[in-house]
Order: sequence, then C-alpha cells, then structure tokens
Amino acid sequence: MKRHVVFSVMAMSVGLLIPSVSNAGDVVVGQPAPAFAFTDTMGHAHTLAEFNGRFVVLEWMNPACPFVGKHYRSGNMPRLQTEMTKQQVVWLSIISSAPGKQGYSAPEQAHAFMREHGGSPTAIVLDEFGAIGRLYGARTTPHMFVIGPDGMLLYNGAIDDHPSTDPNDIPRATNYVRKALEEAMAGKPVSTPSVQPYGCSVKYE
Repeated sequence: MKRHVVFSVMAMSVGLLIPSVSNAGDVVVGQPAPAFAFTDTMGHAHTLAEFNGRFVVLEWMNPACPFVGKHYRSGNMPRLQTEMTKQQVVWLSIISSAPGKQGYSAPEQAHAFMREHGGSPTAIVLDEFGAIGRLYGARTTPHMFVIGPDGMLLYNGAIDDHPSTDPNDIPRATNYVRKALEEAMAGKPVSTPSVQPYGCSVKYE
C-alpha cells in the first residue's frame, strides 16, 4: 500500500441502513469539490488542491460495515483501487467513525485492514470528528465521490447498482465509479453523475 495519512483539521447504535433521501449528498456535481486539508503520518501537510491535474476518488469506508466488507472481502474495492491508482488516480479512503462508534480505527488498525484485504488506496484518512464527512454530506459506507483534474465534482453516490451485502451480486452490478472514471478519462461526460448511496450509516459523533 502507498502512503497512509491521518486527517488533522479541527472539526466542526450500530446498524445498517439504506437511507431514504432525495439526493446523494450535500455537494453538487458539476461544481468545485469542497476543499480540505490533512496531515500524513510522516507529519507532512497536504491539501485537496495539490492533486489538481489528477482524478481523485473519495471512498467513505467503515471496516466493520458488512456493505464495506462485501466489496473488500470479494476483492472488488481493492481491484478498483489498484486499477485506478496505476492510472495515476488519487484514491483517498476516509473513515469518519467517531471514537467509540462502529468502525472507529487507529492508524495501525486501518492499515491492518487494508493489508488483510489487499487494499491499495493512495491514502487512508481518519476523519474521527467527521469534518470531511459533513463537508461532503457523506451518508453511508461506502459513499463514493469522483473529482476531476479541474477540481470539479464528477460523481456522487453508490459504488454500484446492487445495494446488498451479497458478494455474488458484484459480477452483475454496474460499477458507477469505474464507469464515471472511464468516461471522464475518455473525455466524455459522466452518464450517471449522481446515484443514491447505500450501506451502513456513517457513524458520526
């Protein structure tokens, strides 16, 4: 795995749910992606803006969530991470679980989860106060966002069109993240820019 990071910006009952909401998030596709900053485990500060010129994927995750588990145990999420980072896509896996809540992870726990499942994000972001999650309106794990090289939000929503915990559904599913990236990389408009996310609720404070 590549460099892991810990988020360090001042922030503002276990269960599964598929939310009933009218839109996929609080950010708007076609508008600039909200800016944020984080510090890696080596103490180096970064900003989202420094990735301008590259595609960026934001993946909200919770290692204890069965929906996340489906995509990691099957190898689906790790394969997509590897495929896209090889094409110079920046992939940030974000854990917004608060201390004491399902999925909360210390850095070594998050790294161990990725090693166990073959994950290869560019970085892991520990958003324990929920600052980035609330900024983006992240509702579920997984909840996926794709940002273009110009900093505009290209996609917001579910990873695919099969909202289940059954890995047997994956071969039949349309992976919206892969589709959005492939279309955008080919210079085409993203045909499905926003889809309601599914999964476990993000375990904010």
